[in-house]
Amino acid sequence: MTDTTELHFRSATELARMIRDREVSSRELLEHFIARTVLHDPKINAVVARDFDGARAKALAADEALAKGESWGPLHGLPMTIKDAYEVKGLTTTGGAPEYANHVPARSATAVERIEAAGAVIFGKTNVPYMSGDLQTYNDVYGTTNNPWNLACGPGGSSGGSAAALAAGLTSLEFGSDIGGSIRTPAHLCGVFGHKSTFGIIPKRGHVSPPPGTLREGDLSVAGPLGRSAADLDLLLGITAGPDWHMSSGWKLDLPAPRARSPKELRVAVWIEDPFCDIDAESVGLLTNAAKALEDAGAKVDWAARPDFTLAEITEVYLTLLHSVVGANFPPAIKAHWMAAKASLSPDDRSHAALQMRGGTMSYAERMPWEEKQTQLRAKWAAFFNDYDVVLSPVLMRPAFPHDQSTNWHKRRLSVNGKDREYMDVLIWAGPAVVSYLPATSAPVGVTSEGLPVGVQIIGPHMGDRTTIAVAGMLEEILGGFRAPPGF
Repeated sequence: MTDTTELHFRSATELARMIRDREVSSRELLEHFIARTVLHDPKINAVVARDFDGARAKALAADEALAKGESWGPLHGLPMTIKDAYEVKGLTTTGGAPEYANHVPARSATAVERIEAAGAVIFGKTNVPYMSGDLQTYNDVYGTTNNPWNLACGPGGSSGGSAAALAAGLTSLEFGSDIGGSIRTPAHLCGVFGHKSTFGIIPKRGHVSPPPGTLREGDLSVAGPLGRSAADLDLLLGITAGPDWHMSSGWKLDLPAPRARSPKELRVAVWIEDPFCDIDAESVGLLTNAAKALEDAGAKVDWAARPDFTLAEITEVYLTLLHSVVGANFPPAIKAHWMAAKASLSPDDRSHAALQMRGGTMSYAERMPWEEKQTQLRAKWAAFFNDYDVVLSPVLMRPAFPHDQSTNWHKRRLSVNGKDREYMDVLIWAGPAVVSYLPATSAPVGVTSEGLPVGVQIIGPHMGDRTTIAVAGMLEEILGGFRAPPGF
């Protein structure tokens, strides 16, 4: 039997190769991750709904197939987990909502079907906030998920269980979703890799929210992979991207190759500091070090370049459209309160509360001018990416922060550089890529003096997913990439 002592922190790409080469069996690897989950998850609470017996049967079948020379695909026999926002056939899928606590889908989400068809062995679901609607991960079904780097802090959200499980070595690979940093923020806070895909290239049918059975996928939100290496992101992106059933007869996806395969071919713009949303000083140092590392490796780095808009301008467009999407599902009483309150707002009030009231009560006619502003921003990004391949920016304004489950977000506060900040500022740096439909990858670049990981956000041109992931790989090679949290 193979010594599986350190397998839990290897990349999924390496583990899949080891299974193919019969250096470890699918069943051995599965049992290793199950043992890790049983041992460590009680203090993290990342892997919630579980199907160990069903996974054991599939892992055994994978090993038997491999012995006959059969291959199920690039994930043949690889044990992994899936964010509890995605339906997995036969496995409880709640979306963190008590009203779906007993929902057992008869069919997997489209992207999950592709992961299963590629040979993966899914042994559990990972925790999310209620309807994936927070950058912290807790709900009334499964409780609170903790950050493996500091159990008093959250792992981020909404793919918080995904990132925590990866960081603690409980799973090999994960799949999440992102409308407000929900892939990138947990990856940053837990020290793993995460990729927000270009809008529309990975189907989201079978994602909860919206309610189970919904076919419309909605605006802004995207799907994407999380892993312990950049290669893992590229692997899972290739498996899940492509048109859903209702479009597959008319078009196919052909993502461009990376614009650069080494730092010497790379043109980088650095947008780390901005007066509209300053970030933690130690994080600035680590992000700056990452940009300098690319520069020292031969990349052409521009420290002053900016697109033809301000962070404040794009944030207003993003948050207005975001609240129009999210607010559509809020109870009528809350929307009635917003409608009454917004009548007294000053026209120049751009506070988080004001943007939520305006966006959350917006009619379709009122939304149209904001969609035009969105399109203008996308055109400005396209012009910018004629001269640059990627932008390096923060994911979030600080590393992991203590749990705060106050129901009113506007009363939550975060400390940044010793100053009190509004909790909803967590959305600001995540927004530009979301509202512009752009790909963005989060890659770990170091750890603070308090022992908390920091990730850099790599934003690329439309359909430039393989470029942002390639740059994450360059930083991984130079800076060392994933490191395990102490105690795991």
